[in-house]
Amino acid sequence: MAVQKLIFFCNQYAAVAQTAELQGNAPRTLTGGGLWVGVLSSGDCLLGDAPGKSGDVLLGVSPLALCPQGDCHLLAARLTGRCADDFAAALGAARWVDGAACPGAAELLARLCGGSADDREAYGLLCAAARADEPVHQPPPLVAAALEAIRNNYMALYGVEELSEQLGVSKSHLVRVFKEEVGVPPGKYLTQVRIEAAQSLLLEGVYNLETIAGLCGFSGANYLCRVFKRETGLSPAAWRASAAPGMLLPNRAKHTGEMYL
Repeated sequence: MAVQKLIFFCNQYAAVAQTAELQGNAPRTLTGGGLWVGVLSSGDCLLGDAPGKSGDVLLGVSPLALCPQGDCHLLAARLTGRCADDFAAALGAARWVDGAACPGAAELLARLCGGSADDREAYGLLCAAARADEPVHQPPPLVAAALEAIRNNYMALYGVEELSEQLGVSKSHLVRVFKEEVGVPPGKYLTQVRIEAAQSLLLEGVYNLETIAGLCGFSGANYLCRVFKRETGLSPAAWRASAAPGMLLPNRAKHTGEMYL
């Protein structure tokens, strides 16, 4: 008897109809049918009257009026298909949501906007958006303070001992409570934040690795490369090439030769 295979056509459920990049401080209105999903990687931006900050995820249906509050950078994709349309219909008002709920959205968007992704990753972005729209669990005050301190000062924070001293608790207590709540120790989380910051700067294509290392809290380019490959499986140059080929703005192309390989 022949074996029947169930084939899942991702593009019937979620496909990229359009991508957009907002760079600088010029207002932009996103239009078109379907669901817009975006990640604000830097700066502050108003969605109507709703403020968004770096790291937030944009969810909504058009028209979406975006007004940067100074220089900012946002990548967005308009998704269509059965699930994307159902999501859009049930979403209600357009909004910013906490990007911590879907840390993979930024990389998926970079690949989709760079043309190196397929419909499976469009569906993955839709799944990430669904997680981002879920109510965000509020961590205990100590963990919330640790998360804020790491996100706001990752480039200058020496490590968990300094963090525990700032918060007025023992290192062992902080590690235990933080891991119970977040799932990883604070040192591991600090490394992840630094790697995400390095990835954002790599996509900019402006700085060499020595500068990126300093901006992200690493002691030097060699150490950044070791940690980056350990965490992502790729060197910084290889990750950048696979994540967003051709995404550099023309006036920035001259800087790419400064990157250490």
